[in-house]
Amino acid sequence: MTILDIDGVNNVRDVGGIPAEGGRIRSGVLLRSGQLSGVTSAGAAVLQGSIQHIVDLRDGEEVAAEPTEIEGPETTHLPLFLGSVRSFFEADTSLDDLYLHLLEESGERLVEAIRIIAAGEPTLVHCTVGKDRTGVTVALALSAVGADREAVIADYALTESQLPVQRSQRIAEYLRSQHPEAVHAVALATQSPAPVMRNLLEQIDERWGSAAGYLRAKGMTDAELTSLKKALVEEG
Repeated sequence: MTILDIDGVNNVRDVGGIPAEGGRIRSGVLLRSGQLSGVTSAGAAVLQGSIQHIVDLRDGEEVAAEPTEIEGPETTHLPLFLGSVRSFFEADTSLDDLYLHLLEESGERLVEAIRIIAAGEPTLVHCTVGKDRTGVTVALALSAVGADREAVIADYALTESQLPVQRSQRIAEYLRSQHPEAVHAVALATQSPAPVMRNLLEQIDERWGSAAGYLRAKGMTDAELTSLKKALVEEG
């Protein structure tokens, strides 16, 4: 994977180069990031030259608060959270439970996002921070084509180090003041622990057989899974 410097955007990387069955993940096909609303004209020019499709996983409230307009790439909005982001903090939801919630409640939209990746156009997937919704979507896509599990987990875990430190500290202080009894709030907003993704992938294997099995159960066809592998994996 390659960390990319896109002016005005946090947590940008290309997952190309990760080992996969029969080869490795193709570079330039699947990028991930945080929200794009702060992108500068120079950053937007780089994105316009490198991607053809943007998959925005934020909900309508988030999009309205931080709108993004990058001319050129097609943008598809697929909000993954059923319920407001705020509700997860109020309920003191753990990362483990949040990700299972995504799998159970948003399967059709996860499949829609991965269908866009399977089309083979250079695609950027993002949410607000690029950690949870983006992390689950990218991990599913990579795992479904046989990407090395430890590399997929490492890609997910990398996010925490890519978030601006001052922002994470500010958010942590705010959450502690707003939810003093909460156990999971700071992790929910700022952390991406490797064991959480490892646990999620193991649960997917137990319940659906594999990531590909999960996607099939949510409506993806074998032909679409074949297209996903063709799009993402280069031999050798």
